[in-house]
Amino acid sequence: MSRPYPVSGDDGAPAKPAQAPGGAAELKKWFPFWKPKPGARLRLFCFPFAGGSASALHRWAEPLGPFVEVLAVQYPGRETRFREPPLKRSSTLVEALGPAMLPLLDRPFAFFGYSLGTAISLALAHWLRRSGAPAPRGMMMAAGLPPKLCRPQGAHTLSDEELIAEIRRLGATPPQVLAHRELMELLLPVVRADFEMMDTLTHSEEAPLCVPMAIWGGREDSQPSPQALETWRDYSTQDCSIQLIPGGHFFLHSAPDALREDVERTLLRWVAP
Repeated sequence: MSRPYPVSGDDGAPAKPAQAPGGAAELKKWFPFWKPKPGARLRLFCFPFAGGSASALHRWAEPLGPFVEVLAVQYPGRETRFREPPLKRSSTLVEALGPAMLPLLDRPFAFFGYSLGTAISLALAHWLRRSGAPAPRGMMMAAGLPPKLCRPQGAHTLSDEELIAEIRRLGATPPQVLAHRELMELLLPVVRADFEMMDTLTHSEEAPLCVPMAIWGGREDSQPSPQALETWRDYSTQDCSIQLIPGGHFFLHSAPDALREDVERTLLRWVAP
C-alpha cells in the first residue's frame, strides 16, 4: 500500500516529495515566507503564539545557521491569510495543516512552538504518529504551559476594551498598534479566536513521544512558571532539557539572541551524525 508521505529509497536516498493536497499554492498558504535551502540539513517548523503571525517567527528564526531551513506556519485569519476566518479549535487547525506538511517531511525536521504554538506542535506530532508519518528530530517548546495544566481563562469572552487591556498586559503588541483603531479591528477577532483555542485545549491521553524535547521559559513568567515547565517531561520518553531565559512571557522579544543561540546549539545536536 502506498504511503501518503515521502520515504527513503532502498539505497537510502530521500524519495521525491509527495504532492501536497492543493500543490504549491497550499504550501505557499501555510508557509508564505519559506525560502528553500537545498543544502540545509534540517527543516524547522515554527508555530506562533496567540495573535502571532508567521512573519514574526520567520524574522526571528531566519538568522539561524545555513544548515536550517525555516518554515514559519501562517494560521488562518492574519497577514497573508487575513481574508480567511480564524480557527477556534486546535484539532481543526491540525487536521488542515497536517496533510499540507507531509510533502515537506522528506528530510530531517524539528518543531519550534511558542506559547499557544507549543500545544499546536504537540498535537501535530501526535497526528503525524497516528498517520504513520516521520517523527521530528526534536520538539522545542518556548513559553508554553503543558496541556495537562491548562485551565480555561475565559479571555475570549471579554469585551473589546477588556481584551485590549489583556493584550497590553501580555506585552507582545506595540503601544502604537494598540492605539490604532483600524489595526485593532483586524487584530481582535484573531486574538479572540486564538484565546478560545487555548481555552478549549484538552489534555491528550496519548502515549509520550519518542523524541527529545528542549523547553524554555521566562524567569519572571508566571504562566507558565518555571516549576510548571517540569511537567513537559511527561510528554516524551527521551531527553528533556529545561532552560530559563531572563524576562517574562515574551522573552522572544526581550532576549531574542539568547533564545536563538540556544535553539541553534540544540538543533546542531539533533542533526549531528
